[in-house]
Amino acid sequence: MSNENKRPLTLRDVSDATGVSEMTVSRVLRNRGDVSDKTRQKVLLAAKELGYVPNKIAGALASKRVNLVAVIIPSLSNMVFPEVLTGINRVLEDTELQPVVGVTDYQPEKEEKVLYEMLSWRPSGVIIAGLEHTEAARAMLAASGIPVVEIMDTDGNPVDAMVGISHRRAGREMAKAILKAGYSRIGFMGTKMPLDHRARKRFEGFTEALAKEGIEIEDREFYSGGSALAKGREMTQAMLERSPELDFLYYSNDMIGAGGLLYLLDQGIDVPGQIGLAGFNGVELLAGLPRQLATMDACRQEIGMKAAQIIASQLDEPATETERHITLTPKISFGDTLKRR
Repeated sequence: MSNENKRPLTLRDVSDATGVSEMTVSRVLRNRGDVSDKTRQKVLLAAKELGYVPNKIAGALASKRVNLVAVIIPSLSNMVFPEVLTGINRVLEDTELQPVVGVTDYQPEKEEKVLYEMLSWRPSGVIIAGLEHTEAARAMLAASGIPVVEIMDTDGNPVDAMVGISHRRAGREMAKAILKAGYSRIGFMGTKMPLDHRARKRFEGFTEALAKEGIEIEDREFYSGGSALAKGREMTQAMLERSPELDFLYYSNDMIGAGGLLYLLDQGIDVPGQIGLAGFNGVELLAGLPRQLATMDACRQEIGMKAAQIIASQLDEPATETERHITLTPKISFGDTLKRR
């Protein structure tokens, strides 16, 4: 195929195919201006048959932004974030805005790089996970001149808007439920705290509530990388070999909690009579476990939807007034692994 045949289609090609002016073609494709239905349908049909895609970057030179929303998250393998993306997309699909995703792998320096690259495209808004960023990243967000929504966490001060839950409160509420059920010898397993700020805050809230009742965590273990289910099994086995007197295991997420549950069931241990368990996130995939793990829903899809609504409302002309600091309230699901009293 020659280079001539590879050239991108232009408005002129659609104009030639329809016999209308380039200006009219532009108005139709941008859904602007007064164009008859007959002409509009003719242009749209020709554009579709030709495979023409408008050059949004050219339009952005005039408007100084493109209809993209930068969505920056730490992971796609963590099942939490695809549900957040579903919520974002559910709102934006009814607008001209299109989400584009960047992944940081929980690395602040990588987040800074991803943010820099995405802002260089002049998106219409940014949705970014967490409230903790490098100084350079916060400076870029503050100077961007576009709506910014930090999601998943509300224990801190946002650059602009925020939507999430209080992870410290989530940890406190789970600790209260565990103590109320009569458990007192507690072990904790989770991700490495410096990389996972939200898990750290839940742990802080959890230990704070225990301390008020004179209880301390008796054993703890942290992991990074690898299969969460396998890690859950391994850590649970190691912890109970070290501390066989434990009567409750609290996990920073449902996946390692599920691994722990499977290990205990394999060992014939009475759950929740001998040992109780709880995780975090309310992962729907785990509904197929032999027993339902006690957990707490992180309101993931609702977080995504509300964040997208904030971005969309700020781009309305005129901008729509909307709440900009939104704290949602997750609920405990006791499942089959946490006694009720």
